[in-house]
Amino acid sequence: MGAARSTPPPPRVVVDTNLVLSALVFSAGVLVTLRRGWQNQRFMPLVSTATAAELIRVLAYPKFRLRGEEREDLLSDYLLFCEIVQVPDPPPLTPPCRDPFDVPFLELALAGKAEFLVSGDRDLLSLAGQFPCPIVTAAGFLQHLESE
Repeated sequence: MGAARSTPPPPRVVVDTNLVLSALVFSAGVLVTLRRGWQNQRFMPLVSTATAAELIRVLAYPKFRLRGEEREDLLSDYLLFCEIVQVPDPPPLTPPCRDPFDVPFLELALAGKAEFLVSGDRDLLSLAGQFPCPIVTAAGFLQHLESE
């Protein structure tokens, strides 16, 4: 008998807040596939204290009209699937980024040994060639998952 083939672990992925938020709040579109991806453990989302705090803060924006209980439900639908990464102090060095609010995602990707940083943010996407892990759009990442 041959040795059993072990399946490789799912890719470790940093997903920026806007994509997570859209995947959680909207029930149609390409980001629903992203949400199903983490729910079905096709990839391991990584989160740090800073990125989780930003998600919590953004979910509380009045424009979403979410009650506390709804915010908790949405958060648990993401955070329960995530691996928490401790970003060291001092954090890893990142390439210069135009938006200081994007730096925690770069630090998380480095500290968590991410295989992808998934973003729709132009400032992050502009760093694609200067960063150790691929920085890709949601569509590009989902295309990669489908080809696996």
